[in-house]
Amino acid sequence: MTHEVRGVVSRAKGEPVSVETVLVPDPGPGEALIGVQACGVCHTDLHYREGGIGDDYPYLLGHEAAGVVEAVGPGVTGVVPGDFVILNWRAVCGECRACRRGRPWYCFATHNATQKMTLADGTPLSPALGIGAFAEKTLVAAGQATKVDARARPEAAGLLGCGVMAGYGAAVNTGGVQRDDTVAVFGCGGVGNAAIAAARLVGARTIIAVDVDPRKLESATDFGATHTVDGSKEDPVERIRALTEGNGADVCIEAVGRPEVLEQAFYARDLAGTVVQVGVPTPDMALPAIPMIDFFGRGGALRPSWYGDCLPSRDFPLLIDLYLQGRFDLDRFVSETISLDDVEHAFDKMERGEVLRSVVTI
Repeated sequence: MTHEVRGVVSRAKGEPVSVETVLVPDPGPGEALIGVQACGVCHTDLHYREGGIGDDYPYLLGHEAAGVVEAVGPGVTGVVPGDFVILNWRAVCGECRACRRGRPWYCFATHNATQKMTLADGTPLSPALGIGAFAEKTLVAAGQATKVDARARPEAAGLLGCGVMAGYGAAVNTGGVQRDDTVAVFGCGGVGNAAIAAARLVGARTIIAVDVDPRKLESATDFGATHTVDGSKEDPVERIRALTEGNGADVCIEAVGRPEVLEQAFYARDLAGTVVQVGVPTPDMALPAIPMIDFFGRGGALRPSWYGDCLPSRDFPLLIDLYLQGRFDLDRFVSETISLDDVEHAFDKMERGEVLRSVVTI
């Protein structure tokens, strides 16, 4: 059986998205059919539309989602119809060299659905990050669906599927932020604020938010920043040092994806401190020209963070539990709820910095 649904499609580089009829097949072996309830509008979807990730058009956009399992294919045991799930784009294989070494968050062979979703005329679609959740239903590898407590609001829970998990994981999993640490976060959108919220949750002593938009600095304070730095008015490196007894922060998190910001983060950290890059760069960007003696002499670590080094089966249920306990406020990330028809407008608002997350509800 094929399911005819509405979905948001990007047909060509830079062109506005359109809502079109999408054909979704029943799940085959190892696959799950998901009734999407909510999906966040993430900057990665805009990267797809703009050709910043690939040129395998047309794309079925959307990936930061939660919903209910409607059907599963042969061999699926991890989820059953009726389960409330968060979708992820890191369905670990359990067999690659990273998984065999007990490091599944680095899995080198993550799974996606084998069957293709198509347009009404049979044109195959490329689902964003293997998910394609700006649609009423989507088909994923069963491992991309992580069961969590159904009491969570879908609008909030789905944000763990990408941005919030990336920010939380950048601080806790990749950066190793601990109690009494000093932390600086460069870029206070959804990912950066998730890193700030995570640093507060684990007991960081000083949390410094850096941005050039006063509105974002105000929201960063709401998420737990103890200090803010307007990078358009003062030198973030000097200000961070001043706020950390002249030393620099233990952990600096770059959540913008620009080389000049990464350089600021590098020089704003303490000796033997850690720099985490979670902001997504474009393919044309290069690492800043930092003198090798500075790289060597400052010690510590410079670490990229891909999806917050998360393991969905471990991290999603934990964070949903913290959310339901009132300890991790996912609701605060939801700026507005919109329909599938409003995604293009949501991209504009996101680029203008007017929202943390617009969330499509279905």
